[in-house]
Amino acid sequence: MNRLIKFLLPVAVGIVLSLLPIPQGINPKGWYLFCVFVSTILGIIFKPLPMGPVAMMGLLAATLTGSINLAKEGLTGYGSSIVWLIVYVFFIARGFIKTKLGTRIAYFFVSILGKNTLGLGYGLVFTELLIAPVIPSNAARAGGVMYPILKSIAESLGSSPEDGTERKIGSFLTQVSFHGNLITSAMFLTAMAANPIIQALAVKHGAIITWTNWAITASVPGLISLIIMPLVLYFVYPPQAKVLPEAVAMAKGKLKEMGPMSRNEWTMISIFGVMLILWIFEEQFGISSTTTALLGLCLMLITEILTWNDILNEHEAWHTLVWISILVMMSKYLDEFGFIGWFSNSMGGLVAGMEWHSAFIFLALIYFYSHYFFASNTAHVSSMYAAFLAVAVTAGAPPLLAALVLGFCSSMFSSMTHYGSTAGVMFFGAGYVPIATWWGLGLLISIVNILIWLVCGGVWWKVLGLW
Repeated sequence: MNRLIKFLLPVAVGIVLSLLPIPQGINPKGWYLFCVFVSTILGIIFKPLPMGPVAMMGLLAATLTGSINLAKEGLTGYGSSIVWLIVYVFFIARGFIKTKLGTRIAYFFVSILGKNTLGLGYGLVFTELLIAPVIPSNAARAGGVMYPILKSIAESLGSSPEDGTERKIGSFLTQVSFHGNLITSAMFLTAMAANPIIQALAVKHGAIITWTNWAITASVPGLISLIIMPLVLYFVYPPQAKVLPEAVAMAKGKLKEMGPMSRNEWTMISIFGVMLILWIFEEQFGISSTTTALLGLCLMLITEILTWNDILNEHEAWHTLVWISILVMMSKYLDEFGFIGWFSNSMGGLVAGMEWHSAFIFLALIYFYSHYFFASNTAHVSSMYAAFLAVAVTAGAPPLLAALVLGFCSSMFSSMTHYGSTAGVMFFGAGYVPIATWWGLGLLISIVNILIWLVCGGVWWKVLGLW
């Protein structure tokens, strides 16, 4: 019955919305597509089925209601270069995990910084910072690299929820890893699955986002957040064990077990270096981010870092291709059918007469804290990003500044709950932090991040000439 309610409720909401009068200025197809879109997003939030089947049902509903033509419009998302960028880098992430290069980097930092718990936390944060540009899914980084390392370190040092010792170091490290995952997701275009969607949506409002300008704009506030966040958690949620004399020896032992760098690890570093250079100098070389990702994937296949079976077995990538293509298509036609324009004008009425700085901060805060109602970064971005960006630009905010800041929010707003992102679900599932504590710390860190990015980031963005 619970699953049936989760299935029927989104459908009921969509039907109710479709019976309302169509607002003036919206193409009827746009209004009915919006009704289907809302139902699809609610289905993704409530999860009566996985995202893929929910999105396919949304595609079916949009076709049956006449909102879109399946052949001409409904399948266009599968031809999006942005969608394929996400899929390609999922495969690249598999190579990064398969070679165990990420694991080696983590233990290396622990061997250097692991003499105390705070240093150990920074070791995990620096690992996130290094691997974030090449692993485009915070869930992949959390589940494939960081969570296994965190759990191994915590249990090796005698901290486990099974025996009541979670507060020794495990709880602290879990929170540091979780929030570090989200901050680094905000720092690179290729660090979170929804970021390339943001790049595509921003173009329509005159904001050209590249890998380089995203990274430069986020660099200063992002690094400050990565430095401040572990300190805040260390004082408000302190580990019971402050000094860890055995951690360094444990990490060195793990590195010794791994042996010297393998050929595959050196190859992976080389491929990653080539891709990073091409992403940084994308405009100069005239090679798109998607083409660079495809080049990296092909090099990994040629050098046998990955096999074709690895590609076929990367189920999350193919699953993502199915549902994200449908959401991208719906977002595109909501704009073309006039719904985004109407919503932007309506939201613009709330900030009419406000100076653009105040209006933009107001809009950004609404966008940020509305994530309490979402269980997916991508669902939130797909349903609200374009509309809020349009309103911000109409209110007078510089297009590139508005596009990037809302993009940064689109990663960090997952900090508040245990269900706001797949990475959160993974870390929370370890059992080191109770739900009430998780929400309380999440709210605190969200406020800290907002202050850092608005104040320190604002000064940095002024230096860069973004406003």
